[in-house]
Amino acid sequence: MKKLALAAALSIVATGAIAGGVAGSAVAPVVIAEDTSSSAGGILVPLLALILIAAAVAAND
Repeated sequence: MKKLALAAALSIVATGAIAGGVAGSAVAPVVIAEDTSSSAGGILVPLLALILIAAAVAAND
């Protein structure tokens, strides 16, 4: 009789543990990607080109 009571108690505990574990692992995490760009991203390349042209003109004088 003790073995039957022990088996019943263990089955109740195991059922609760399994039920909680399955629900948590079934949900997939959501990944959110953000676009991180600066406000001066479009002006950087023309500004560098202007500096290089000015340096080339100054070197020819």
